[in-house]
Amino acid sequence: MTADAALTGLADGWYALSLLHDRIEAHIERALQSGHDLSVREYSLLVVLSRQHDGPGGHLRMNQVADAVVLSQSATTRLVSRLEDRGLLTRYLCVDDRRGIYTDVTPPGLELLEQARPTHDAALSTALGQAAADPGLTPLVAAVEAMNTASAGRRPVGA
Repeated sequence: MTADAALTGLADGWYALSLLHDRIEAHIERALQSGHDLSVREYSLLVVLSRQHDGPGGHLRMNQVADAVVLSQSATTRLVSRLEDRGLLTRYLCVDDRRGIYTDVTPPGLELLEQARPTHDAALSTALGQAAADPGLTPLVAAVEAMNTASAGRRPVGA
């Protein structure tokens, strides 16, 4: 195999991964929008922020939130502002460093997240099932499912 052929194969793999991602995201987006008036990014942000905890390292600064939801800082700020306007998030200054801003999910945000989670999970499962029928995507779906199986084995009892 020449270097060009190897790169073409790599590009084909990347294209398949991108296709799988786009199909899944579009399917989940439609489900979340119609059922809960949430975008995939909004849902992802609620999930990330709901996993924060008190104590050292428990809260994320806005730049960490941007990294976690894979958006620019300006796009993350707009996203946080939209959810804050809906009463789903709140922002506050870091007590240790007044320049730092933290974001947290409000009780209505946590409630919406819990309502949306089954919709998200069902849409993900359906989209993966549909993708598994495509021979070009089957290995990627298997890899995603294997990651789920591996992470389930590492979860503490009761988690």
